[in-house]
Amino acid sequence: MQSFIYDIPTKVYFGPNQIDNNLSNELKKFGNKVLLVYGGGSIKKIGLYDKIINELNSANLQVFELSGIEPNPRHTSVNKGAQICKQEDIDVILAVGGGSVIDATKFMAAGRYYNGDTWDFLIGKAQFTNALPIVSILTLSATGSEMDTGGVITNTETKEKLGNSHPMLRPKVSFLDPTNTYSVSKYQTACGSADILSHIIEVYFYSYDAMYMLDTVMEGLMKTVIKYAPIAISQPDNYEARANLMWASSWAINGFVGQDKKHAWSCHPIEHELSAFYDITHGLGLAILTPRWMKHVLSSNTVDKFYQFGVNVFDIDKNLSKMKVAETAIEKLESFLFKDLNLSDNLTKLNIDDSHFETMAERITKDGPLKGFVDLSKNDIIEIYNACL
Repeated sequence: MQSFIYDIPTKVYFGPNQIDNNLSNELKKFGNKVLLVYGGGSIKKIGLYDKIINELNSANLQVFELSGIEPNPRHTSVNKGAQICKQEDIDVILAVGGGSVIDATKFMAAGRYYNGDTWDFLIGKAQFTNALPIVSILTLSATGSEMDTGGVITNTETKEKLGNSHPMLRPKVSFLDPTNTYSVSKYQTACGSADILSHIIEVYFYSYDAMYMLDTVMEGLMKTVIKYAPIAISQPDNYEARANLMWASSWAINGFVGQDKKHAWSCHPIEHELSAFYDITHGLGLAILTPRWMKHVLSSNTVDKFYQFGVNVFDIDKNLSKMKVAETAIEKLESFLFKDLNLSDNLTKLNIDDSHFETMAERITKDGPLKGFVDLSKNDIIEIYNACL
């Protein structure tokens, strides 16, 4: 019996030029002092930075800046942002970038009201008591952080990559302009698309009390990514492709498709260990891991879901045996990730060996088996890592 509360209180402006007047009007609702947070400077190359600054200056908003947020955002950068928020009595944070930037601002927002290290939020030492409002301008379709409650931060000192979430961390307003993703490289477009697909797969592969309506939505989202990612890679300024990927990214993880499925994810925690130790691109790690995870958990007990996946997402002949459909579906997923998206298909190509696999698996299972579609022991996880070499 399905039972849940549905509430996604993020206001979205979708389409070109939506920041004109709207951005300053939304920011002024929260105050006058704005902390502008962004990454490596790509927003300056595409002219977005100047457009934002002109908009904020014309509204007489006081702007403070923090740049240089890393692709796997560091807790040290989060601490810098939180400190600025305290020192300058910031009213609202404006995150401009992809998921890494938005994730970082979420913990800055909470850190404004905490006197310790913001890493404490990730290890459970500190509880969320308050947070500054966040407004985001998305420049990369991938994580869905522009419309969800969570974030993932990296601690390079301890080689940990951890996540946490709270409703107060969800952005209040997000501006989604697909034209801002035209300049995203083929590689990052591919990695982002793999990330979107993984978010859906993590929820879709669940065998208990699944709601048919939500399964069909997820199948549509997966087909959307499979259709439009190659187009966005070959035609970077194709608005239809970029728009479909951007909106799919948000709805893959904003809580809607997962309302009836309360369970732990499998591939993400396994990938987080890879990113923590090797600082690889999150979407690439997921692309390499996901088909290997699928092969590992495929059995007569799980084949029904894989059969559904193969028939409804890849249009495989439903008259074939369930196991044949399942195996073919995994092959088609691999073809999409490694041929259509041209992503590396193993960890060896990334100069990663098995030297840390046992430590990584031990950390994942320190509190017992990794719960999910199929519970995974330490040895299971090591086998999945080894299959990725």
